[in-house]
Amino acid sequence: MEKFYVYAISSESRNYIYVGMTNNIERRLKEHNEGKNKSTKAYVPFKLIYFEEFSSRKEAREREIKLKSGSGKEFLRSLR
Repeated sequence: MEKFYVYAISSESRNYIYVGMTNNIERRLKEHNEGKNKSTKAYVPFKLIYFEEFSSRKEAREREIKLKSGSGKEFLRSLR
């Protein structure tokens, strides 16, 4: 059974947190740090600050939306 992950990365050079969903965190973090994602390219380099594992894409997507909300971003900022 495939696992899905919701993750948050923080730019090491600027005040920016990105929240996303993937089935492979290591690969995804590498892609972000190599500038392969248009929305995060300007904020490289990144460090992983948070992740959660889910057994369905639907559950992961629901959590991703919550972490992108105001209270979700506030929680993630507290982890930096």
